[in-house]
Amino acid sequence: MADITVTEHLLLHQKRTPQATGQFTGLLYDLILSGKSISRRINKAGLLDILGGTGEVNVQGENVQKMDAIANRIMIYRMERCGALCAMSSEEEAELIRVSSEFPRGDYILIFDPLDGSSNIDVNINVGTIFSILRRPEGHTGEVTLEEVLQPGLQQVGAGYILYGPSTMLVLSTGQGVHGFTLDPGVGEFLLSHPDMRIPEQGHIYSVNEGYWRDWDEPTREAVNWFHNCESPDGSPYSSRYVGALVADFHRTLIYGGIYMYPPDANKPDGKLRLMCEAAPLAFLAEQAGGKASDGRRRILEHKPERLHARTPLFIGSRKDVEAVERIYAKHAKA
Repeated sequence: MADITVTEHLLLHQKRTPQATGQFTGLLYDLILSGKSISRRINKAGLLDILGGTGEVNVQGENVQKMDAIANRIMIYRMERCGALCAMSSEEEAELIRVSSEFPRGDYILIFDPLDGSSNIDVNINVGTIFSILRRPEGHTGEVTLEEVLQPGLQQVGAGYILYGPSTMLVLSTGQGVHGFTLDPGVGEFLLSHPDMRIPEQGHIYSVNEGYWRDWDEPTREAVNWFHNCESPDGSPYSSRYVGALVADFHRTLIYGGIYMYPPDANKPDGKLRLMCEAAPLAFLAEQAGGKASDGRRRILEHKPERLHARTPLFIGSRKDVEAVERIYAKHAKA
């Protein structure tokens, strides 16, 4: 079979993907170009003195890594000029970024985490760019308001991530399944390598930072303990795997199945992960691949954010594994 690029794939599926207009395809082209640029810099990180922190703290209260700042600048510079966007939101920026009137504006809104797991670069572990694409509500013109941006995940017209690891990989959904594309350095193109990705109905891996055990409430402890004691489909016990980079842990879950958990705790009762730039786009991918995503009590994609950097607990992965967690939370809610 001939190699198929992302653009060719979109054009082939355009009849089934109404949003794959020229403007939408152009948006993805510039997003992919941004990913290539970030990938090139990450590959040279140890040689260009761009490891470590900047000494600054971002809006999330986290130490900013040098590559965070570089990836953020690349994304904003490139995407502001793509002609398809009217606004953007970055995990690294406190306020909504409205596309300047000096650039052509489009109908789409881009929400992104420029470099998830960036502290792992120092130890050469996978990191990634996570993105969510929304359409501006019909009939709205002029300056974009925050309310137009605060849409539930169900309204996403596209979502995905670019994973920077042994190879650079784009995982994308436009609402017609999930497809993976691997960057071929020889031709400089992302080529279709993982068509129609599906999460197994039940997995054999659970992923959570158990160092927070003492800060968890009783239903969370019971949920994690359930995976300590239950059997996987082949009768073997579940294995624990935790990279510490959401995008890397989710990618493994997408491929092998199982569950990734970032529950609430005593210090973060609303959870730590950002709803709009982390949980919602990955939930979109999970559901498109046949999996589930929940906060323990309800579907992530049904959450309407109250603010730009709203947070949420997250349980995501194989359908049966997520449903097991939901049953435990529901039991405690009735008690």
